[in-house]
Amino acid sequence: MGRNGGSAQEHAQVTEAILELGRQLEPQIVGYRRAFHASPELSNREFSTQQRICDELDALGVPYVKAAGTGVIATIAGEAPGSYDDSGKPRRRIALRADIDALPVTERTGLPFASETDGVMHACGHDCHIAMMLGTVRMLVALRPHLRGEVRILFQPAEEVSQGARAMIADGALQGVDAIYGAHIWSEVDSGKVSCEPGRRMAHTDWFRIDITGASAHGSMPHKGVDAIVVGAEMVTALQVLVSRDVSPFEPVVVTVGEFHGGEARNVMAGSAYLTGTVRTWSDTLREEVPDRLERIVGKIAHAFNAQCTFTFEHGNGGLSNTPEYAEACRQAVVKVLGEDAVASYEGSLAGEDFSEYLKLVPGVFAFVGGRNPKLGCDHPQHSCYFNIDESALVKGSMVAAQWAADQLA
Repeated sequence: MGRNGGSAQEHAQVTEAILELGRQLEPQIVGYRRAFHASPELSNREFSTQQRICDELDALGVPYVKAAGTGVIATIAGEAPGSYDDSGKPRRRIALRADIDALPVTERTGLPFASETDGVMHACGHDCHIAMMLGTVRMLVALRPHLRGEVRILFQPAEEVSQGARAMIADGALQGVDAIYGAHIWSEVDSGKVSCEPGRRMAHTDWFRIDITGASAHGSMPHKGVDAIVVGAEMVTALQVLVSRDVSPFEPVVVTVGEFHGGEARNVMAGSAYLTGTVRTWSDTLREEVPDRLERIVGKIAHAFNAQCTFTFEHGNGGLSNTPEYAEACRQAVVKVLGEDAVASYEGSLAGEDFSEYLKLVPGVFAFVGGRNPKLGCDHPQHSCYFNIDESALVKGSMVAAQWAADQLA
């Protein structure tokens, strides 16, 4: 018997079917990616993206409901004997998630299918996630006779602003779900490989804002005022002391100032300015300590310059940790469809992911699907205006998701 029930021969047949479907669907999956890449939409504005996804599901006869404003929850019902009990409840229900929003980045890749929307780009690979998931949907529809249970497909908006997962959950995305799978195309993992190790994989993601109040004056008379830009510049430098001197070098932490705004005219010393940024931490303890440490640093600097400041800290998504059992099931799925050599070893990332919100409520796994290929120029990091991936990775991501789902319902 197979690990999850059913004969070894049946398990092998499912894997062979996935491999053959992958060969057939690869051009279509690449086509999906290019179409979505050319038409990116920002978080909570993914109206056209949502409609395109619904059109594909309609064509496949897959039922769905719209959720979280611009998201979609679809259902693939297994047809194997015993899939549902007499009350219509599935024997087992698992979920697969893909995020769908883009970033406020101006694309400079020069690709023939580059973004047609000024200032908006799929610079993180969510176009790839939509494409891979639509490929997986097509595979699972073909495999319905072998699925003993139900697969719920989540097309989630607003991941980039840490809102989408919570909104999907509020709309019932995890109701009755036993386990969940997610994946991210990743620029630090080689194309053709997949990382799905157990335990912590991504960091706590939190946000801060510093509002500085000085006193404006004529640019030629700096002694008459308090320069908010100078105060802010000192804060930008001093915040890195937290990383280099205030925290153990064995404790991962990143403090990044992403915005610095101040001033109204070139000959007027700025009377106000503000900074915004993000903090990434690995440990729960340090996450709780960081806000007080940052506030102390910026408060002392403001006082030293005779300025005022207001420090605001907002907790975002918690760290993402893979459930060991489901991480191992994902590793086995990778081996089945891609081979042992495709299992990547990757230490994880201080990037954040709101997939962690799902994992707070149900067990599951989040995989990094490698898209890096320097020979093709695909080695720029996520969120770069030059970000691109080796498209041969897309079908591999689809197959791994389909195999994991089939194994869970075997």
